[in-house]
Amino acid sequence: MLPPDPVQLAQELIRFDTVNPPGFERDCAAYLGRILESAGFETSYEDFDEGRTTLIARLAGSDAGLSPLAITGHLDTVPFGHQPWTREPLAGEISDGRLYGRGASDMKSGVAVAVTSAVAAAKRRPKRGLLLILTAGEETGCDGARYVAGVPDLLGKASGLLVAEPTSNYPAIGHRGALWVRAQSAGKTAHGSMPERGVNAIYRAAKAISKLEDFGFNEKPDSLLGSPSINVGTVQGGMNVNSVPDFAEFTVDIRSISENAHDRTLEQISSYLGEDVSLQAFVDLKPVKSAPDDPFVACAYRVVEKELGLTPEPRTLPFFTDASILAEAMATSTVIIGPGETSLAHQTDEYCVVDRIPECEVIYRRLIEAWCNPS
Repeated sequence: MLPPDPVQLAQELIRFDTVNPPGFERDCAAYLGRILESAGFETSYEDFDEGRTTLIARLAGSDAGLSPLAITGHLDTVPFGHQPWTREPLAGEISDGRLYGRGASDMKSGVAVAVTSAVAAAKRRPKRGLLLILTAGEETGCDGARYVAGVPDLLGKASGLLVAEPTSNYPAIGHRGALWVRAQSAGKTAHGSMPERGVNAIYRAAKAISKLEDFGFNEKPDSLLGSPSINVGTVQGGMNVNSVPDFAEFTVDIRSISENAHDRTLEQISSYLGEDVSLQAFVDLKPVKSAPDDPFVACAYRVVEKELGLTPEPRTLPFFTDASILAEAMATSTVIIGPGETSLAHQTDEYCVVDRIPECEVIYRRLIEAWCNPS
């Protein structure tokens, strides 16, 4: 079969409503599965919950002794947000050289490139096989990737992991980790007209949140990953306006640079905030950093240099990807290249520059050809 046009496929993928929550990636996964099956891929559908489907598509290489190249992207997107869009977020509209829609950059254009380049490669059956892992639930902590990594004998080892997250087609070799923490404060309820009879849990939470603005990690910046960061993302508490609240909760997003720092960071924050707040981690993802001289990284650099006319320098990304789970599970190095714009991820009126999509597909085709057919 002829490979689908990557721009048209990106438009079609945007039209699938995979906003997470609730996600429901099943229909989108099945659509892509049919395309890959027609090209000779063997597929399986792995659900970590009802309708939360990760697509696994495998093409055997002509040399069974070589580990495959793994390519991954996620099918879910974040919610639209409260601000009004000037474009319909699920229409996949193209205007003034931009493809608009939720997921246009993060990361359905990247998924389209991964699929169309894999279909093109299947026609010539490379020596190394291809393993596509198109995941559900990445945005909420790599849920789909974690699930498939835990299925015995499903993934196996890979010779490299290519991630289609948004980088404007510039190769990145890692990203910071993520530690998401739920913080809770307790109090004593009372009538709102007699607050002295209660203990206000929201006040306790507010004091803790204010302190976090000044929290310092006391950690030396990494030469590639930079410095860790902390952000309070949500706050909730109380039952009604005329009662003293006896419970409040807020969530904290920590981006890390050290693989083994999460337990220590949690202890530091707990000590810093004191006994009025209890902490519980609910997402724990390690940072990823490949060596610039790794053979797969070097191959990607050569391809990008030839296709884009620039000499790549080692870069990493501020956000996490499924590589936090998959690179370790498949014991391989990571390169992140995608047509989307890093700065537009999760934004209102999200878009992808249309010309970057076929440009990225050429990079993927050349990289698959170079890496999967070693001499």
